Amino acid sequence: MLLKKSAWFLWKVWFYTLILIVILVLSPFLIISLSTDKFYRFFFILARIWAHCIFYGMGFRKSIVTKQQFDPNKSYMLTANHTSMMDIMLMLILVKNPFVFVGKKELAKLPIFGYFYKKACILVDRSSAVSRQKTMIAATQKLASGLSVCIFPEGGVPDDESVVLDDFKDGAFRLAIDFEIPVVPMSFIGLKKMFPFRFFAGCPGKVLIYQHPFVETKGLTQRDKPQLKEEVRELILKPLLKHEKNNHS
Repeated sequence: MLLKKSAWFLWKVWFYTLILIVILVLSPFLIISLSTDKFYRFFFILARIWAHCIFYGMGFRKSIVTKQQFDPNKSYMLTANHTSMMDIMLMLILVKNPFVFVGKKELAKLPIFGYFYKKACILVDRSSAVSRQKTMIAATQKLASGLSVCIFPEGGVPDDESVVLDDFKDGAFRLAIDFEIPVVPMSFIGLKKMFPFRFFAGCPGKVLIYQHPFVETKGLTQRDKPQLKEEVRELILKPLLKHEKNNHS
């Protein structure tokens, strides 16, 4: 057990070290690219390079089942289940259309990484109604500028690790309806076990991704939001349940 804990410790230390190394190497370009909104698309390219370095540098691989291709000239609402910090890297790897994350403000406290995180992402304090409202306004501005937005609709990682998929919050679906943009549901399978938030746990491996057919929102009103939310949740949930069943059979 001691040997296993030592391996976990070194692997997780390598994760944070790798994050800092890549950020420091790219930092001159990151600082310039975040100096104005006009350079955001350049920043996004750098963020994708960073994500590739972290994901593959930690020993992960991916296998993706794609049901529909992105239009490079369209904006989307990107959604997926959320079980790991590696979800961020994986989303950046998968999607070439420039987008911004809506993420929790606590990550902005991390040294070095936090500086770029708060510059590039829309931060939200989910315990504050005022913060949530400001987040929606900021996301609206990003969508209006032609960018896409990524929101993990569970509102965070479920506290109970036995939960396959938590209830969805409304924000992503309200914005998708307002802007009449497609919702892109994705199922990330494997990261819950391979790279959980617990420090002494995990292992390198292959992540299975289902990029489901896009859910259109044209013509929908806010009265259709519950149905839209449930449709997206069911798409994401189905392969997760199948995976859980196979693991216990």
